[in-house]
Amino acid sequence: MRILISGATGLIGTALTARLTADGHHPIRLVRASPAGSDLLWDPAAGSLPGDALDGVDAVVNLAGAGIGDHRWTRAYRAEILASRIAATTTLATAIAETKRPITFLSGSAVGAYGDRGDEVLTERSAPGTGFLADVCRQWEAAATPAGRHGARVVLLRTGIVLASQGGALGKQLPLFKVGLGGKIGSGRQWWSWITIDDHVAAVARLLGADVDGPVNLTAPNPVTNAEFTTVLARVLKRPSFLPIPAFGPKLVLGWQLAEALLLDGQRVMPEVLANDGFHWDQPELAPALRAILGR
Repeated sequence: MRILISGATGLIGTALTARLTADGHHPIRLVRASPAGSDLLWDPAAGSLPGDALDGVDAVVNLAGAGIGDHRWTRAYRAEILASRIAATTTLATAIAETKRPITFLSGSAVGAYGDRGDEVLTERSAPGTGFLADVCRQWEAAATPAGRHGARVVLLRTGIVLASQGGALGKQLPLFKVGLGGKIGSGRQWWSWITIDDHVAAVARLLGADVDGPVNLTAPNPVTNAEFTTVLARVLKRPSFLPIPAFGPKLVLGWQLAEALLLDGQRVMPEVLANDGFHWDQPELAPALRAILGR
């Protein structure tokens, strides 16, 4: 397959490009600067895409957007988080719609779409939630719909916490845990729905050819609470985890909105669509997953 990928230089995009290449596909990266090889230069903020970008393309995977946890959530950065996603998705969805060909469109989203839901078990059939991230996801997903109205199969990738040795959420926690200063955050009762990066890109690769559309939860089938996550991580690292981090700590460092959304809110998400489609997780349980990622 010939597959166009936006956000291809990020953590997930880089891994996905490598996976698709290994599987014999032809991924083409959309980049905003310094194109190399078969890369295509685009400007999503301006709605600019090369006129021949979709020539011969079978699928588009849209992973573009400003990093959720990269900066404090000032009013300006919250606007950038939303605008970057809407611009990229609208640009791609509009171009796909104009081709009037049945191109598969896999477009990014997140489990933040469900909002903070306590112990409620959430599937793709669950109602949307409230809050900033839920609102971002609602508008982000809506921006993909024009492609569906013109014959494209649209899949909304509701991604959970992606675990990878190269960075992401796990990389930010490791320094504290390696010196024995890690622990649960706040009450520790908030649910963390996680997935390894290898399982994530394997799921995306499967969805390129699956008879599936609409929202798909990209998480492992065994979510854990933050207290469980931190206990398991400390055990894998052979370090203590008896120092809880009070909620006000992350709020002071990150700002209260970012800290609540990423660390203190939670979603107990089940990947019902993937499971029903027969997807096999290489790492469905947290402890073996962390051992494999960290080489323990």
